[in-house]
Amino acid sequence: MMGDVANEGGTSSSDKPRRGRRVRMTGVERRQQLLDIGRTLFAEKGFEGTSVEEIAAKAGVSKPVVYEHFGGKEGLYAVVVDREMRQLLDGVTGALTAGHPRELLEQAAFALLDYIESYTDGFRILVRDSPVAQSTGTFASLISDIATQVEDILGLEFKARGFDPKLAPLYAQALVGMVALTGQWWLETRQPKKAEVAAHLVNLSWHGLENLEAKPQLVGRRKS
Repeated sequence: MMGDVANEGGTSSSDKPRRGRRVRMTGVERRQQLLDIGRTLFAEKGFEGTSVEEIAAKAGVSKPVVYEHFGGKEGLYAVVVDREMRQLLDGVTGALTAGHPRELLEQAAFALLDYIESYTDGFRILVRDSPVAQSTGTFASLISDIATQVEDILGLEFKARGFDPKLAPLYAQALVGMVALTGQWWLETRQPKKAEVAAHLVNLSWHGLENLEAKPQLVGRRKS
């Protein structure tokens, strides 16, 4: 009865607004959150422009939590770069499925442009020069890794046409570098459309390969 009287005309304890409880993250969830925040900040501000304080503040944690998971800003950056490199490399190598060399060029071009479109922040991070010595790679090394995947395909094509297959690595680097640098430009312009960019890239590279001279000669005065 007393309970009924006490609540009469008032508010029961069950009706009182409760403060939202802060959900505690697991270690795995916290690590992923810090990686996502770091990725965004590194893409926007670069390595030097991003601080541990800002990363921690965005995550709603103290600085020691960042150090606990990654040992500092350098460790976080290295993991972000490694993940992005694997994402892009897996996308390119996974796309190379067709048998005809021209279609393979199209697939490689689309794979890179798809990555730029879907993982813009990641690409912005990769094209920056890495200031971290222990970082797992640079954009140049990534291009080299992708070129290695294309190298075998070019080698077979060269051999079939009677060209020196030992030159395949040089042409692989040139072709992949052309696509990558064009993608870097397209990152900012986004014009023309992705399919049109891929078509023009393949147009230049394929018709160049189609009319390739077995032993190209320099036409200028300089010969060495």
